[in-house]
Amino acid sequence: MRPRHGQTLTVTRPGRRVLILPRLSWPLLSRLSWPRWRGLAAVAGIAATLVLALVGAAAPRTAAAPRTRAAAPARAAARRTSCSSVAHIGDSTSADLISSADLPDPAQQLPARYADVGVRHLQIDASGGRSIVETLPGQVNGYNVALSWWSEGYRGCWVFALGTNDAANVAAGSSVGMMARIREMMSVAHGEPVMWVNTVTQLSSGPYAEANEQLWDDTLLRALAIYPNMRIFDWAAVAQPGWFLADGIHYNSAGCAARAQAIADALAHAFPLHGHSRSPIVR
Repeated sequence: MRPRHGQTLTVTRPGRRVLILPRLSWPLLSRLSWPRWRGLAAVAGIAATLVLALVGAAAPRTAAAPRTRAAAPARAAARRTSCSSVAHIGDSTSADLISSADLPDPAQQLPARYADVGVRHLQIDASGGRSIVETLPGQVNGYNVALSWWSEGYRGCWVFALGTNDAANVAAGSSVGMMARIREMMSVAHGEPVMWVNTVTQLSSGPYAEANEQLWDDTLLRALAIYPNMRIFDWAAVAQPGWFLADGIHYNSAGCAARAQAIADALAHAFPLHGHSRSPIVR
């Protein structure tokens, strides 16, 4: 993973900090190999992780009824964002976007896609199983990553690609509701521009059922009335069934490539270099 010309990146991993250039970071999930980790708990939060660990491969996977999908996006003419600095916080579905195992071509990875739309200073922290509130052993939750960066002096745009695990944790019985989680993340941004990437799965049952993910997305929509600095990238309307792995949650290489490109393009539409976004919801 190399920074584009003029772009600064930092990489962080649990227990150590590897400086490539100031600024982009993401944790190495554990001593387990990435495929083994993802199969065990890659998108699990504390409560939902226990459910998945107990049920595991024995649980039948049934596909959810699909939401209305937009056509797969073609590469549009280059659009630029006013966000020269971006802090991206995500879970395993973001970690895959900076992984050479999933995207061998660096030009398809998320840092390159952000550079294409004008992001010059990028911080990324993506951790398997991450939610806003709960933590896995040795992990920092989304809120505390953002709080730490703000305390260290970060100022700029934020991309929160979180919620998959939060929706599952709430469904599994967490006492912290969906809106409370969103408010917690928005409080750290202090009015700076924020783009949320909404969530979607292909599952019809269990904590990660698509119905639970849609409840999360509906809560994001309600939050727009509270936060004028907030935009939503409607990834759920873009994601194609053929982009998912068999687990119904993660993405294959084609899906990862499309997701990386789409997130960067959505940022340029949400916070364009010139003028204003046409809508708080980007599709």
